[in-house]
Amino acid sequence: MDMLLFLASVLEPMNLFAILVGVVCGLLIGGLPGLTANLGVALLLPVTYSLDVTAALLMLMSLYTSAIYGGSFAAILLGAPGTSASAATAIDGFQLTRKGEFDKAIRIATFSSVVGGLASGFALLIIAPPLSLLSLKFGPAEYFMLAVFGLTIIGTLSSGNIVKGLLSGALGLFISVIGLDLDSGFPRFAFGMRELVSGFNFIPVVIGLFSVSQALFMCENVHGTIQQNKTANRNKWRFLPTFPEFREIRTTLARSSLIGVFVGILPGAGGDIGSWVSYNEARRFAKDKSQFGKGAIVGIAASESANNAVTGSSLVPLLTLGIPGSATAAILLGALIIHGLVPGRTLFTDHANVTYTVIFGFMLANLVMGVIGMLIAKRMALVATVPQTFIVPVILVLSIVGSYSLGNNIFDVYTMLGFGLLGYFMRKTGFSPAPLILGLILGPIAETGFRQSLVLAPSNVLFYIMERPISMVLLALTLLSIVSAVRSEWRQMRAARDGDSAKLKP
Repeated sequence: MDMLLFLASVLEPMNLFAILVGVVCGLLIGGLPGLTANLGVALLLPVTYSLDVTAALLMLMSLYTSAIYGGSFAAILLGAPGTSASAATAIDGFQLTRKGEFDKAIRIATFSSVVGGLASGFALLIIAPPLSLLSLKFGPAEYFMLAVFGLTIIGTLSSGNIVKGLLSGALGLFISVIGLDLDSGFPRFAFGMRELVSGFNFIPVVIGLFSVSQALFMCENVHGTIQQNKTANRNKWRFLPTFPEFREIRTTLARSSLIGVFVGILPGAGGDIGSWVSYNEARRFAKDKSQFGKGAIVGIAASESANNAVTGSSLVPLLTLGIPGSATAAILLGALIIHGLVPGRTLFTDHANVTYTVIFGFMLANLVMGVIGMLIAKRMALVATVPQTFIVPVILVLSIVGSYSLGNNIFDVYTMLGFGLLGYFMRKTGFSPAPLILGLILGPIAETGFRQSLVLAPSNVLFYIMERPISMVLLALTLLSIVSAVRSEWRQMRAARDGDSAKLKP
């Protein structure tokens, strides 16, 4: 009976209006390269001061999940992810756009995002306390092993060339150590530059490697269009995946949503890691790995379901323990405190009407997000037919504005341009930027976990790490991932060798 009251509360006009405003603002912010979900929630936070606490939280949470999904539009349409969590989506989504199948790509991305968001909403509703207790068991050793497990993905993210993938990942790891040393506070590899003392800002690096490098590629054929296949089949616009498409992605949706929910409850992990891990797992379990990077809908489904599954589950430790699972969740913690709510058991007892209304509203926001996203996608698809002469300046302007707006720092713009050139030359020489991004994300997590483990270990740090059950599970997964990557590479080499032998036979 209480659940029906909470559902009725969600449908109140003010709450519905708050959800609508949050979804529209989120799609707008997520679709523009450089404008992150963190920035959107922070900008909208002052607007919610005068609102009822339920409407305020619904607006902010709707913006959060919609901004993550909105990043897929730019990723698929331009190859320039609107948010860093959509970077993996650009790998296959943009290839479908070039083939004239933008509608297929955005259909899969939208459906997957809604499924991932609903999965995280149910996790928030049903299993919040148990999941939050699991996150408490993750100490420095577990985070170190989690980062090591993530690093084993690097070799499989380089389109079949494991050596180039490892080199790209190693470069990302090196870049991640630039800045202050964790123990001594001494600047590493700063070369006397004050701007490098805190290291490179992550968002300008992502914008440069994907957005700017894509704009440079477009400059090679400025009079052409993104859509290269002019005879693409244009049937009636579909809002839902066809049955064959659903059958192809259903297992991936379930697996990636679970990965996203799990990653979301780990403080500091975020949608980036969830997206890349899910993309790798989809590729590892795929029967035909050669389609990845060429327009595989399974890759899009994996990335989008995982990054939206992170949004709701990152609120699990926030609401139950007061520990934000992401940077955006930290801003939402501020919103709770501003409106006089304290995370913990009281949210589910004394303020249950607010908490459960917001959870149900979050799930409704994901459905509204999907409907609005598909309604505007048909018009946005026209961008793929516009000459790249007009698109390149737009990408560059948005990239510059997005990079500068993060901290009003011109060095972030220089960073974005520098990594844009690096990304361009990497892609021209067959190196994928994806492993570099993963190394950049996981490097600080691995270093922090290992440094803290050194301090906590009574004797041998290796014994300290390995005596923990979760670390042993992660070690087993790491070894399995390495064996799987090497086996896959060996099979591809053998298939190529057999193909060459068959060509030589008279």
